[in-house]
Amino acid sequence: MKYVLGLALILLIIGAVRLTRAASPSPSGERPSAPADSLAKATFAGGCFWCMEESFDQLTGVASVTSGYTGGQTENPTYGQVSSGGTGHAEVIQVVYDPQKIGYPALLDAFWHNIDPLTPNAQFCDKGPQYRSAVFYHTDEQRELVEASKRKLEQSGRFKQPIVTEIVKASTFYPAEEYHQDYYRKNPVRYKFYKWNCGRVARLKDVWGNDAAATTPAANPPPAVATIKTKGWSMTDYRKPSETELKQRLTPEQYKVTQKEGTEPPYRNAYWDNHEAGIYVDVVSGEPLFSSHDKYESGTGWPSFTKPLEPANIQTREDKHLFSSRTEVRSAAADSHLGHVFDDGPRPTGQRYCMNSAALRFVPVSKLKEEGYEQYLPLFQESKEHVAGK
Repeated sequence: MKYVLGLALILLIIGAVRLTRAASPSPSGERPSAPADSLAKATFAGGCFWCMEESFDQLTGVASVTSGYTGGQTENPTYGQVSSGGTGHAEVIQVVYDPQKIGYPALLDAFWHNIDPLTPNAQFCDKGPQYRSAVFYHTDEQRELVEASKRKLEQSGRFKQPIVTEIVKASTFYPAEEYHQDYYRKNPVRYKFYKWNCGRVARLKDVWGNDAAATTPAANPPPAVATIKTKGWSMTDYRKPSETELKQRLTPEQYKVTQKEGTEPPYRNAYWDNHEAGIYVDVVSGEPLFSSHDKYESGTGWPSFTKPLEPANIQTREDKHLFSSRTEVRSAAADSHLGHVFDDGPRPTGQRYCMNSAALRFVPVSKLKEEGYEQYLPLFQESKEHVAGK
């Protein structure tokens, strides 16, 4: 009997401890969780998903925000495919929210005031149907609410131009690559530079006036420095030089390739057969683009790489010159034409970034620290072969 009573007492104590823990508040910085069946989804396209994710992350009642792609035909698309404009997909965010804490109309209000609803197939500096504005509704109720919200805006007399934001039934959502998730948190300096230089804050102010989405510290402009970087790379310091300055500082071939989408001759360029260890940076800005680790002999006569060193420093878009459709590669900050990317490369990526040497500047391992790129030294210290320059 004493044994039974003792066991009962122990069970009561354990139960009390569990109840106490369950009643304790969640650790600071964590979102309070709600039962999965009580949450709802909303999907919005408003241009760059980095910026949209930041805006919706701030809303009370939002459980999660995921960057991704939807609205197109290609299954399991990559960022490179979507940004080229050929998949039909748009960059979107999928918002999981608690309807008991924030309603769909409040999400719509946040959406409208974070986009330019007047420009078709573009948002701010990002052009193409992949950057169109749209609401992808998940239920008939959401459809009715967004249609009513759009009508109200149209009838308000605020805009002289028609609202071009699409209202489309939600289809398969594909999460973007991991490096895109929470980008504004992971890469705050690079994100601030992009957001300001893309003109997002200024355009929202033009469209919405004092009703524009509240600006964040990310809206503060970086210092106005107009110079071609000669040491290292800083997004906050960089400003693209004027045409006159570019012509003075670049060789005629560098200017033709980077500013006029020119192509240098194969086998008669600086880096097609360069085997030295190091990184390749934009000849205009100095932003890091490729590593010798990912360089390979493609047999084309141009320097070729399987992947970028810094994916965020690369932008792609559809190029329909020469009577065919190709994917052009440009640098993100300097907007230099670099070359093209093709899907005929070796494993593991299957891609061939075919670059112009004239758009690049090579920084050998021995000069990385001296030139301000010491953060990349560990990439080569891990490989004795590269350190030896073999």
